[in-house]
Amino acid sequence: MLQTAAIFSTHTLDHLLHLYGYAAVFAFVAIESLGVPFPGETMLIAAALYAGATGKLAVVPVFLCAAAGAVVGDNIGYGIGYLVGFTLLERFGPKLRIDEPKLKVGKLLFDRYGPAVVFLGRFVSILRTYAAFLAGTTRMAYRSFLVFNLAGGLCWSALYAFGFYYAGNSLKGLNTTLDIVFGTIAGAAVVALVLWLRKRERALEEEASRRYPGPLRLHLGRAAGRAAQR
Repeated sequence: MLQTAAIFSTHTLDHLLHLYGYAAVFAFVAIESLGVPFPGETMLIAAALYAGATGKLAVVPVFLCAAAGAVVGDNIGYGIGYLVGFTLLERFGPKLRIDEPKLKVGKLLFDRYGPAVVFLGRFVSILRTYAAFLAGTTRMAYRSFLVFNLAGGLCWSALYAFGFYYAGNSLKGLNTTLDIVFGTIAGAAVVALVLWLRKRERALEEEASRRYPGPLRLHLGRAAGRAAQR
């Protein structure tokens, strides 16, 4: 993520906005949302500031393009996860210490808290990139995913587009400060979650094993069948 962000400096993003306008906002947000580490949020902030400072873009289309990119990208990410996510994690997960018991825990957490993860994940950088992929991998019901994905995409896009638009140039100096604040909050939340998961890891694995006995692939198949009937 840091390497990607380094490639796209503020000057580069402004240049892309000058050349491609709203299409750049849609593309950057969509690429980040489908599961690729990409500065989609940074592009949205740049577009909103650019619109407020120069008047060469209008804030409503910026908001709509960001929301559309978020929803379209997330739905593609969900589809990728649904079709090949488990196969990819099954094959390459052990190299990242993600074995089947941990995948069962992931499904257990998504079955319980999926809507909240999808909605709130839009506001956290790591989850914003991977939540849709994981939702598809764990076979979260598509109707529920779509509703909370749409709500999260609209709220996130509106907050950033209109907030930074009306701030205009006056908030450019605070951009780094805001990133630090949000990053600190998100980091603390992630650390708290990791510590909680480690503390409850054994209990969660046992609970997930009871709920999904046998190979997890069988339960993913049943979940897919139930989702298709809805």
